[in-house]
Amino acid sequence: MASSAKVTWQSLLAATMYGFMYFPIIVLAVYSFNASRYSAGWEGFSLKWYRSLFQDQRIFSALIDSLTIAFVAVGVSAVLGTMMAIGLAKYRFRGKGLYRGVAYLPLIIPDIAIAVATLVFLTSVAVPLSLGTIIVSHIVFCLAYIAVVVSSRLQNLDPNLEEAALDLGANPFQAMVRVLIPQLAPGILAGCLLAFVLSMDDLLISSFTAGGGANPLPLEIFSRVRTGVKPDINALSVVLITASALISGAAEYLRYRSERRQRELG
Repeated sequence: MASSAKVTWQSLLAATMYGFMYFPIIVLAVYSFNASRYSAGWEGFSLKWYRSLFQDQRIFSALIDSLTIAFVAVGVSAVLGTMMAIGLAKYRFRGKGLYRGVAYLPLIIPDIAIAVATLVFLTSVAVPLSLGTIIVSHIVFCLAYIAVVVSSRLQNLDPNLEEAALDLGANPFQAMVRVLIPQLAPGILAGCLLAFVLSMDDLLISSFTAGGGANPLPLEIFSRVRTGVKPDINALSVVLITASALISGAAEYLRYRSERRQRELG
């Protein structure tokens, strides 16, 4: 009896938490199909706000800026983050613990602190703000996220496979490229997908490091909602939430499939 009551309370608590998180998103999605220009009342189902969204050239221009930033930042971070994770896992050197802590600081430092610090640094070295400065600032946190995901994948790998490749005549570089990297590929891809979503959604760091010609999508959205949330922004939010959910789901599926295959091989 007590066990049943405990399960009921746990289920109720879980349902309340999920409702608190997802009910606003459901409301947003419903009103993105509202024919009314205002969210005060329902005036019927309509797709006109989605048609308006896909005809908005400013939105598409901002989307191209965001995609450029995300792809470049994630591409560079994938290489550097994988190298960092492998180096921390395989080699011993003085100050390794300090380096590890500093490398993972972007995971715990608030975005506003990173944004202010990056802006102060760029100003002190007289670097003009541009699309490039946004990319560099995004590499900072994308690198840490990818390194963490790859490191967790490294812990579950069998080191004997790489050692066997070395015994069979491969040099360390060949063993890394042909044996280690293919095993890390699911983790690298999952980390890249996670970093891509975070880069596309970033507002604070982008707003502090954007120059005159750069206008990523989060900045465009923020500039519009300052005067009130319009129905086309509701539609854009639904599209972004759906895309982010699909990418995050793909990353989680790759991680799950990789761990399952590793357990089967073990």
